[in-house]
Amino acid sequence: MKVIFLKDVPKIGRKNDIKEVNDGYATNFLLPRKLAEIATPKAIKELEIKNNQVKVERAVQDELLTKNLEEIKDKVVTIVSKAGEKGSLFSSIHKKDIVEAMYKQNHIPIDEEFIDLEKPIKTTGEFEIKLAIKGKTSSFKLIINHD
Repeated sequence: MKVIFLKDVPKIGRKNDIKEVNDGYATNFLLPRKLAEIATPKAIKELEIKNNQVKVERAVQDELLTKNLEEIKDKVVTIVSKAGEKGSLFSSIHKKDIVEAMYKQNHIPIDEEFIDLEKPIKTTGEFEIKLAIKGKTSSFKLIINHD
């Protein structure tokens, strides 16, 4: 019997897969638990339409992400912090501080998890902050001045 999986079933099939399974397995296990439905021509057509819509939505989101990352490239964010005479900051600049400054100065929300910062910044100066989102990268300039 051909079925369309509605949920992932370990070692059998993934959601939206169309597979041939034993009649007894389908009628006694998959169908009663709503893990799959019978693959009628109508159901297959609906699945194809749904998959095409998902592909279009992903393409639009991908294009929007690329556009937003390009927009971020030209941005400069400035943070003013208290520092010693040699440029050593009294308190480090963390991802959270960079996110807040980016939002306040450029009205661009960024999640902390997308910022590629190995360790907090502890000195004044100019830094290139890298972003990595879904395999795409961008960067912007961060300037830290002393108060």
